[in-house]
Amino acid sequence: MPSIAPLSTGVIERIMRGEEVNKPVLQILGTKKITGGETDRLRLLISDGKFINSYSMLATQLNHLHEEGKLAEYTIVQVDKYITSVVNGKDTGKRVLIILDLSVLNPGTEVGKKIGTPVSYTEEAAAQNNKANSAGGSAGSRPSAQPTAAKKEVKPSLYNDNNTSLNQTINSGLTNPISALSPYHNKWVIKARVTSKGPMRSWSNAKGEGKLFSMDLMDESGEIRATAFREQAEKFYDLIEVDRVYYISKCQLKPANKQFSNLKNDYEMTLTSETVIQACEDDDTDIPEIKYDLVPISQIANLEPRTSVDTIGICKDVGELQTFTSRNTNKEFKKRELTLVDSSNAAVNLTLWGDEAVNFDGYVQPVILVKGARVTEFNGGKSISMGSGAVMKINPDIPEGHKLRGWFDNGGGEHISNMISTRTGGAGGGFNTEWLTFKEARDRNLGAGDKPDYFQCKAIVHIVKSQNAFYKACPQPECNKKVIDENNGHYRCERCNSVFPNFKYRLLINMSIGDWTSNRWVTCFSEVAEQMLKRSAQEIGELLENDPPEGEEVLSSINFNTYIFKLRCKMEMFGDMQRNKLTVQSVSPMDYKEYNKYLINNLKELTGIGKN
Repeated sequence: MPSIAPLSTGVIERIMRGEEVNKPVLQILGTKKITGGETDRLRLLISDGKFINSYSMLATQLNHLHEEGKLAEYTIVQVDKYITSVVNGKDTGKRVLIILDLSVLNPGTEVGKKIGTPVSYTEEAAAQNNKANSAGGSAGSRPSAQPTAAKKEVKPSLYNDNNTSLNQTINSGLTNPISALSPYHNKWVIKARVTSKGPMRSWSNAKGEGKLFSMDLMDESGEIRATAFREQAEKFYDLIEVDRVYYISKCQLKPANKQFSNLKNDYEMTLTSETVIQACEDDDTDIPEIKYDLVPISQIANLEPRTSVDTIGICKDVGELQTFTSRNTNKEFKKRELTLVDSSNAAVNLTLWGDEAVNFDGYVQPVILVKGARVTEFNGGKSISMGSGAVMKINPDIPEGHKLRGWFDNGGGEHISNMISTRTGGAGGGFNTEWLTFKEARDRNLGAGDKPDYFQCKAIVHIVKSQNAFYKACPQPECNKKVIDENNGHYRCERCNSVFPNFKYRLLINMSIGDWTSNRWVTCFSEVAEQMLKRSAQEIGELLENDPPEGEEVLSSINFNTYIFKLRCKMEMFGDMQRNKLTVQSVSPMDYKEYNKYLINNLKELTGIGKN
C-alpha cells in the first residue's frame, strides 16, 4: 500500500493568523468553481487534520490542475507557495489563503478518506481548542490571547481611514495581493512593481477633456492596469518609474475594458483624489522582477500586425528626428526610427515617440531591450513601435544583453541578410531584392502567388496624381486609421474608439513611373512620399486642401527625376476585378556605381565572361 503523507496538523490556525509557514501539507476536501469573470476561479475546502478552511482560493494559473482531475476530493498536496489577504468589511475582515503553487503528494483515489476529525476554523474554535489543550497540559499550545492581540495590531493598518494607514500597513508588512482585489471592498493596500507606464495623453469626448496616463502593476499573484485622469495624472506621472515597487491604496476598481488591455485581470483601477502611492524603500524581493518573452528579430516578420512583442537588439543606425504638427492645435508629434540587429542575422525598425525620440542618443550603438512593442506592417514589411504601455531599456544588465554586446563587438551585424522592415534612404534601400525590369517582372508573373513579391528597378517619374493624394488620419502617434469628420470640429477614429479635436495628414500618392521596357502605376505612402518630395505630410496635405495649385506644383517637382525603386507586387481585388498592385517600399536617389555594377553583371551573364 502506498505511503500517505502526514498532514501539517494545526497549521491552518497559524496561516490564518498571518504566520509564514514553509510548505505545509494539506488535504483537499472539496472544490467550487466561481464564475462571473473572464477567468473562472476555484475555491477550495482544505484540511490540516485539525481545522477545515473554506476561505482558500487557487491562483488562476493552477486551474489546469483541476481540469486535469488532479485536485479531486481527499487529495493530499504540499503548498509550495502562498499568500494571504484580508478582505471584506472593517469589522468582519476575513483572511483568505491564495495558493500560488503546489505539489500533489497523494491523489484522492489513493487516500480515499478524510484524515482526522477536523472542524471548521474560526478564531473562537481555535481559542477553545487552545484553552482545552492548555488545561490538559499541552506544552505545544499557544495562548488563546495571542490571535486576538495580533488581530488588534494588524487590522488598523488596513482599515484606518486617516493618512497614516499606508505607513501602518508598510510597518506591519500586511498587504493585499492583486488577485484578491474586487469592487466589493475598498480597504486595501497593494505592494506592486510597475511593469510599464504609458505616455501622458490628451483626451476629449462628450464628457469633457483632459490628460491621462496608464500603468501596469504586478505582484506575485497577478497583474492589473491603473489609469490616472486630470489632476491625478499630473500629480502622479513624474512620481512613477518603470520597474520600481510601490505601495498603493484607495483606488476605484471597475470591470476591465479588454479592448484596451490584454492583462489577465477582470478588473482595472482608476486613481482618485484619495489615492495614496508611496515608493517601497525597503526589501522588494518578494515582488517578481519583470519577465521578458524575448523573440529573435527574424521571427517578428511572422507576427501579425498590432501584436505585442518583447525583443532585444543592437541599435546599429539612428534616424533623424521627425516632427509632425497638428493642424488645429499646432501640437507637435515627434518620432525617430532606430534600426535594431541581432544574432538571428536580421534587422528591424523601431519607432520612438515624444520625449524618448527627442532624448535618444544612439552614438555608442547601445543594446536596446523593448517590452510590449507593437508590431506594425507597412506594405509587406514589419516594424515595431513604442506605443502606449511599451517599455524600453538601454544596455540592460541581463545575460542576453551581454551576449549580444559580445556578438556585435566581434563583427556581428556587418552582413545582415534579412531586413524585415520597410526602410527609406540609402542606395541599398534596406533589404535585398533582385534587379528586374517591368517587363521581366510581368513575364515572371510576380505578385500572383499567396505572398507578395519584391524587386527593384531604375525608373523615371512621369506623372504624379494630385487627386486623392492625402487623407485625414487619427492623431495618435501609433495609429494611421482614417478618421470620420463629424462636422462639428471633432474627428472620430473607429480603431481607437475615440473622438479628437484634431487629425494628422497622411499621404497616399499614385504616380506613373517607367523604365526602358514599360510604364507602371505605383502607390507611395507618407514615409516614402515625404522623402521624395522633401516636405512633411502635414505641409503637403495643408497645401493640397487649402492651396491646390501650389500643392500640385510640389507634387510635379519630382517629374522626370530618376530613382532606384524597391517595389512590392501583389494581386488585389478592386470591386469585381483583380489587379496587380505595385507599392513603393523604399526609394533612393540614383546611385550610378550601384546600377553600373548591376549592368556589368548582366553583361557578364549574357556574354559568358567569368564562367570559366
